Amino acid sequence: MITREPVYTDAAATAWDGLWRAALLGLADIGRAGTLTAQALAGMPLMLLARRRRHEWVRQMYQMGIKSLPVISVVGMFTGMILGLQVGLELRRFNQEIYIGSAVMVSLLREMGPFMTALILAACVGSSMAAQIGTMTVNDEVAALEIMSIDPVRFLMTPRMAAMVVMTPLLSFYTCVLGVIGGGIVGLTQLNVPWEQYISMAMDIARMRDLYVGLFKALVFGIVITGVSCYEGFTTRQGAVGVGQATRRSVITSFLLVLILGYTITRMFYDL
Repeated sequence: MITREPVYTDAAATAWDGLWRAALLGLADIGRAGTLTAQALAGMPLMLLARRRRHEWVRQMYQMGIKSLPVISVVGMFTGMILGLQVGLELRRFNQEIYIGSAVMVSLLREMGPFMTALILAACVGSSMAAQIGTMTVNDEVAALEIMSIDPVRFLMTPRMAAMVVMTPLLSFYTCVLGVIGGGIVGLTQLNVPWEQYISMAMDIARMRDLYVGLFKALVFGIVITGVSCYEGFTTRQGAVGVGQATRRSVITSFLLVLILGYTITRMFYDL
């Protein structure tokens, strides 16, 4: 069951008391969001066994993945071009511009590919999920599902979670490919680096570990974005104003968590 009753507390006596209460409420939100995320992940195998739920899963993948391709294509291409231009200009000072492919490839696989993909999905897909579920919550549609003995988490959140788990790594890889192509275009047209040499240097420096770490980051980012967005939707209050606030909170929280988790995962897999 999803609790939607507001929590009433007395006014804080001091500033420290207010900070302490805010920290406790934040921890409580993290716990509830983590619980919903775990329930959605646990329900994915059962969802795949039901034919109707599989159709919803495919529809969500289309909505989240295919419809996001135009934005991701532009961002991925220009991310690679920006990386290639900035890195290439510095390398040219030392007559080492032939290594532009190595720098672009490593940067995209390890960090920029999954990072940019997560930011786009948080802004486009996460906000949409928070707004949709938030509207259903304030209109008592989620309560109606519970009255009919239908689990809202399994019915609404699990298909979205399954779609993000599949599409985020795929879109991250797609972003990396377009970024490498964009960097190669800049190297060829502005730095006079032959395409064959650019690709050769990029493939020589790339390791499977970099690819796996990047895809793992994308997977974690997709789970976090879905968990945060759906939790904000389920806890929406105050009508249309609350829907707008929940959408804003979902995007801000997702951005912050993507930054923090991106650094944490990199630190775990790459020792200084």
